[in-house]
Amino acid sequence: MKQVRSTLTVPLISIAILLAVIAGCSMQPSEQHKPRTTLFIGVDASGSFKNSGYYDNALTFLAHYIYGHLNELGGLEKPKMLFVASVGGKSRSEPKTFHPIHDFEGKNIAQIEADLRNWFPPSDTLTDFNPFFHEVARITKERNLVLSPITLMIVTDGIPDATTSGVKAGSRALYEQINLSPLEYLSRNVTLRLAYVSPKVGDQWRTHVPRKRVRLWTVDAEVMKGWKDKLQPGVDEGRQDRFWKWLRDNVDFRVRANKV
Repeated sequence: MKQVRSTLTVPLISIAILLAVIAGCSMQPSEQHKPRTTLFIGVDASGSFKNSGYYDNALTFLAHYIYGHLNELGGLEKPKMLFVASVGGKSRSEPKTFHPIHDFEGKNIAQIEADLRNWFPPSDTLTDFNPFFHEVARITKERNLVLSPITLMIVTDGIPDATTSGVKAGSRALYEQINLSPLEYLSRNVTLRLAYVSPKVGDQWRTHVPRKRVRLWTVDAEVMKGWKDKLQPGVDEGRQDRFWKWLRDNVDFRVRANKV
């Protein structure tokens, strides 16, 4: 009987090992090859956003946001690539500098915030979203990032500039001129996030900005301004669990695909 058991045991062990290897092979690729997001961040450096009272709060928040993502704190995803640029300018279609991920790696929150304030002083006279979207599309194609999920995160009051458009400020027609078409087919998953908008402006974007596949998420300024309350005094960034959870749930919320 012992010999029979031994002869049966060896094949059973071999089968078990084979099944474990097959299961491992079938599960690992989905994790290993899960595409990481390409993150574009836009800073509204216009005087109007400064006058809204949220500019300083927004740049401090962005420094935490960038640092958290780069260091994968609180379950945040490290982006495959990161680019940060202004959505404002002194004139329409003004070329923008997109600062790459290398400009932020290895820096602490205070250093990142100092750079943001140096690069994006609130002195732009225009808020022009369309050139920013065109540049995002250009960079994505040139760097062959089209297979990755793409997220655009913009801190802004969300109000398009009306001074040179010939359209009445705040009108529906002004939002209808915002052009998301360069983003529509960049990737299977393109998400646009706007933080620091008013409820009315957020509704204008959701209702009147033409879009098909771009997922849109807005966070009201009243919600954003309270982010500092989630920080625990004297606790280092890696253990600020309450803040990182708030960020995931309110800013990085996973938006469902828009039904075409």
